Amino acid sequence: MKGRLAALVMAALVVLYIVLVGQRAVLLILSGSTVGVVMGVALLVLPVIGLWAIARELLFGVQTQRLASIMQAEGGIPADELPHRASGRPVREEAEKRFPHYREAVEAAPEDWRAWFRLGLAYDGAGDRRRGRAALREAIRLHRAQSRGPSRSE
Repeated sequence: MKGRLAALVMAALVVLYIVLVGQRAVLLILSGSTVGVVMGVALLVLPVIGLWAIARELLFGVQTQRLASIMQAEGGIPADELPHRASGRPVREEAEKRFPHYREAVEAAPEDWRAWFRLGLAYDGAGDRRRGRAALREAIRLHRAQSRGPSRSE
C-alpha cells in the first residue's frame, strides 16, 4: 500500500511540474523570438515524453498487482522464505539457488502466465530487476491473450 501511495504522490507532483513547465512553454512560444519558440516547443515535448513514461509505469504496476491478486487468491505465489539482508533485500546467493526451478517451469510451459509471473519474482529476488520486469511483462501479455480467448485464426 505504501508503494502505491508513493507512486500516486510522485505522479501528482510530476503533473504539477508539467503544468508549471507548460505555462512557461506557452509564454516562451508567445514571445515570438526564434530561441523562445524553440525552447517553448522543447518544454512542451519533454513533458509529454515524461507523461507517457509515467503512464506506462503506472499501468505496469496496476497490471502486475492484478496478476498478483489472482495468484494470491489461488495460493500460487511462492512464500518468501529467503534470508534477507539488513536492508530488506534478499540474499542474492540464496535466491539464485532457487532460481533454476522457476526457469525450468517456464521452459516446460512457455504459454503459462503464472510460470512467467513466478519467474519474474525469482529474477527480482535474485536482484535482476531488468529481467524480472521483462518476465512480468511477458506474464501480463500472456494473461491478456488468455483473457481474450483463442485467436480468430484457430
